[in-house]
Amino acid sequence: MVTKSKPDGKLAVLMPGLGAVATTFIAGVEMARQGKCAPIGSVTQLGTARIGRRDEHKYVKLSELVPLASLDDLVFGAWDIIPETAAEVAERSGVLNRQHLDAIKPFLATIKPKKAVYAANLVKNIKGTHYKDLKNTREKIEALRQDIRDFKKELGAKRAVVMYTGSTEAWMDYSPLGTTVADLEKAIDRSDSAFTPTMMYAYAAISEGAPFVNCTPNVSSEIPALQELARQKSVPLAGKDLKTGQTMLKTVLAPALKARMLGLNGWYSTNILGNRDGEVLEDPGSFKSKEKTKTQVLDTILERDLYPDLYAKYSHKVSIHYYPPRGDDKESWDNIDIFGWMNYPMQIKINFLCRDSILAAPLVLDLALFADLASRIEWKGIQEWLSLFFKQPIVKEGLEIENDLFIQQTKLKNTLRAIAGEELITHLGLDYYGADLPLPKK
Repeated sequence: MVTKSKPDGKLAVLMPGLGAVATTFIAGVEMARQGKCAPIGSVTQLGTARIGRRDEHKYVKLSELVPLASLDDLVFGAWDIIPETAAEVAERSGVLNRQHLDAIKPFLATIKPKKAVYAANLVKNIKGTHYKDLKNTREKIEALRQDIRDFKKELGAKRAVVMYTGSTEAWMDYSPLGTTVADLEKAIDRSDSAFTPTMMYAYAAISEGAPFVNCTPNVSSEIPALQELARQKSVPLAGKDLKTGQTMLKTVLAPALKARMLGLNGWYSTNILGNRDGEVLEDPGSFKSKEKTKTQVLDTILERDLYPDLYAKYSHKVSIHYYPPRGDDKESWDNIDIFGWMNYPMQIKINFLCRDSILAAPLVLDLALFADLASRIEWKGIQEWLSLFFKQPIVKEGLEIENDLFIQQTKLKNTLRAIAGEELITHLGLDYYGADLPLPKK
């Protein structure tokens, strides 16, 4: 295992947005630390990687392959526009059962959010009451930077990562912000309305040397000027929008269709959701942000231009409906119209009854630990190797987004092998069969 830059001291996981996802993440980490539950769904805690040849049968835990921070290293801080403690949020959200709530409530009650930055026009269905009453963007950013320093001091942490877990903002055209850091600074100084709260957290985190991970559909990590700033400050940057339920299945099924050269006529997806995320997405502006990350997946996987006979004309519809009785228990339906040999039609139907925050919480953990690792080995800017966890991975300009879940998993594990100085695995396997499978001579 690579020994360079081993974790030292506490790691502060700071979350703009102390909602259902954030509190479920914190609760699960603390319950695992107490030995009361297993960290199911976490790649960093349960995942393994093969090392060396397949016939050597050598597997190691990912946490043994590279120097990840341990669960005991983690401390938590948050900002929110509602002044509820993590215990109050968990109680209201209804994700955890009574047994778990009672067990974890004293710990959650110690986590109180600092005042957030807020733009009421971007999150219309939630009225904020706990926000920084400052007159301009520069003052808000400086206040957030001071918060990060204060969090580290209050929590006794040597390092911090900022995981944006707040509500979905209305989609924002960021072109007025320009393309360079100098352009961005001018936009901040004039308090340009295109510079949103999510961007303020990103700028503040990068400026304080803390990796920034966007767990929402909000515009931030894809902005060229913020990417440039992250490179200048030697800070990792990743996003966007956690890949949890319906979209995760799309990144499994769409590659299967393409691998077998089966055609697609249409993919209809709908969801009902009753938590605060569902309430926020009732606003058309916020839904537009979510729609962009949920719909682009099929196009990047199926590559219409390369396979016009199979995918040139498919219809893709996505809808989300706020339905309060469901709370955090999300239900999705997919109707997939495919066709095969001689153009005969077939259908796939999926009904996924999932728990939104239960699927998202372990992704927050994994991304926090991997982002911290990237920072300690002095990686900076876009962290495409973390694509496995996002609906819309951020990649370098000019590169195609890779949304195939299995390619993303290979990319993640090979990156960890590379960090550890181990041989990369291609799964080619010809050398196991020797003369039985000779390659053509040049």
